[in-house]
Amino acid sequence: MKATAMAHPIQGLVKYHGMRDDIERLPYHDSISVCTAPSHTRTTVEFSMDYEEDVYVVDGEELEGRAYERVEAVVEKARSMSDAAHTVYPVRLESENSFPSNVGLGSSSSGFAAAAMALAEAAELDVSHQEISTIARVGSASAARAVTGAFSQLYTGLNDEDCRSRRIPTDLHEDLKIVVGLVPYHKETEDAHAEAADSHMFQARNAHIHGQIAEMRDALRNDDFDRAFELAERDSLSLAATTMTGPSGWIYWQPATLAIFNRVRELREQEGIPAYFSTDTGATVYVNTTEEYADRVEEAVADCGVSTTIWGVGGPARLLEDDEHLF
Repeated sequence: MKATAMAHPIQGLVKYHGMRDDIERLPYHDSISVCTAPSHTRTTVEFSMDYEEDVYVVDGEELEGRAYERVEAVVEKARSMSDAAHTVYPVRLESENSFPSNVGLGSSSSGFAAAAMALAEAAELDVSHQEISTIARVGSASAARAVTGAFSQLYTGLNDEDCRSRRIPTDLHEDLKIVVGLVPYHKETEDAHAEAADSHMFQARNAHIHGQIAEMRDALRNDDFDRAFELAERDSLSLAATTMTGPSGWIYWQPATLAIFNRVRELREQEGIPAYFSTDTGATVYVNTTEEYADRVEEAVADCGVSTTIWGVGGPARLLEDDEHLF
């Protein structure tokens, strides 16, 4: 059986860092994000006796090594939940991104979310988005939030009943515009997660993160734009402090990244524009602002010598029609 799904990548607002379980990818603490659109990943999967083995292709490149293993984990999770006889057959999975990968734009989140959604359909699972988020999570914890979409929270836990994603009700999606300043610098988020607990800043981050989660959730529920995205800006700095003080001393930010930070603060302090920077584990910068100021903010970010685009808020992962299959 064949199925195709689409999911949007996430921008982390209060980000998780490090995992207590590398197999099930159970994070140490909760995390909150917002999906970005129209950026998306489209994925087609098919279980068939005509295939000799599982094959995974992303943006035209057949996966192998660790990338293959991560997709295989998601496939096996879906298989383990299914009673459909055809899931014993090999599967072919093909995926395409509408945006650059490995530059800090959350391609793993939308990739595994779209895969989980398509696999659930192809495996004939009768499950909710929250349950599908547990399938996506074993590929990438951030993918769980991309399944439920918009503003979502991944709850920590030691099992699938607890560690799943849920939407946070808010109307901020109506006015939020996200100016992306693309700083192309390759990075590997998984390596940073693996050594997170070795940073002397890790315990300090864990000590305050639960309060920050509660404050972010409250800001979103109250549609408090400035409070929510000021928190996201501060969390980006906190995350970087932890990654930079790990054994490998990861420094993802580039000169253009810092130039955008400074320009955003000038917009806020000198022009009174509601604009707040945010980064995940990468050099590319999200600038969160309102629709009224999006063009002015994009102009200012572009003056830093980077490519820009303006995104909005994306919804949950969803199935597509048969005429949108990739193969």
